[in-house]
Amino acid sequence: MKNLLICIPLILFLKCGSNSAPKYTLKVDMPKKQLTVGDSINLRIALKKNQTIDSVHFFWDQQPTSEHIKVKNQKLGTHLIKAVVFKDGNQTTTEKEVQLFASNPPELYTYKIINEFPHDTEAYTQGLEFSGGKLFESTGLRGQSTLRVVDYTTGEIENKIALDKVYFGEGLTLLEDKIYQLTWQEDLAFIYAKNTLETLGSFAYQNSKEGWGLCNDGHYLYKSDGTNAIWKLDPQSGKELEKIEVMTNKSALNKLNELEWIDGKIYANTYQFNKEVAVIINPEDGTVEGVIDFSGLKEKVAQIPTLNVLNGMAFHPTRKTLFVTGKNWSKLFEVALIKK
Repeated sequence: MKNLLICIPLILFLKCGSNSAPKYTLKVDMPKKQLTVGDSINLRIALKKNQTIDSVHFFWDQQPTSEHIKVKNQKLGTHLIKAVVFKDGNQTTTEKEVQLFASNPPELYTYKIINEFPHDTEAYTQGLEFSGGKLFESTGLRGQSTLRVVDYTTGEIENKIALDKVYFGEGLTLLEDKIYQLTWQEDLAFIYAKNTLETLGSFAYQNSKEGWGLCNDGHYLYKSDGTNAIWKLDPQSGKELEKIEVMTNKSALNKLNELEWIDGKIYANTYQFNKEVAVIINPEDGTVEGVIDFSGLKEKVAQIPTLNVLNGMAFHPTRKTLFVTGKNWSKLFEVALIKK
């Protein structure tokens, strides 16, 4: 019995030792601190003294690549680099994430007010879009969320439905004869008939955990979720087809809110209490191409206790101008953008 007890620790030690795999460190040599499109990088395995390997295979987002990479035709945001190291018939995998940033800083814009129109101060605006000369608006807060059709020139509500009190309404968009409206944390989007506001169906979210803003390019829906991600959706099923990560030349841009598709670009409010700012995004790669400073608009509306942040942009297809408002704002502004 004593001999058996002595052997057990020895067996365990040998077993653990036989399964221990060598550890390798993947190094990514970059020309500067932040990686941008057009940069060249070198991949290598950092070896300890007297450590050797037989071979190594590198991968960029699961696709085989060489140790020398010219970064081009890539979406911005997070990319995964993987190395599979071979030694004495065994293989070991080591990975590293890299962030790809925009090559250039965004252009800066300000605005000029063209017209001011009345807006319902009880409307906690979440989505705004023109169709057929009418303004469609989604409002939020549980127990107060609505979908409404508005005469923008007078602020008169021509048609309205209320969401069940469990839902917090968010962004909306119109595609063909349907209205799509998000909810915030309820993992559900509703589909309505444009002419009657009758509920036609719904779809659940997938990897995008929340609903914030929504727009469309005439074929697909684009959804923000409060992060720096914009999700491209199939309008028939709601399935998430791909993800765009929105990046400046310095950082990921989070808290993307209400969205509007204008001339091939995505315009997005950013959810900020201390600044009235929107951005212009290239949907092909996620580059922030422009920043719009809407400072001063909030001071031009009634300073009521419920006054909240800038949120709501709608492009008028006939007038070719942008309409902007905010949560519980007393005015809807028609503006022209001016490059600084």
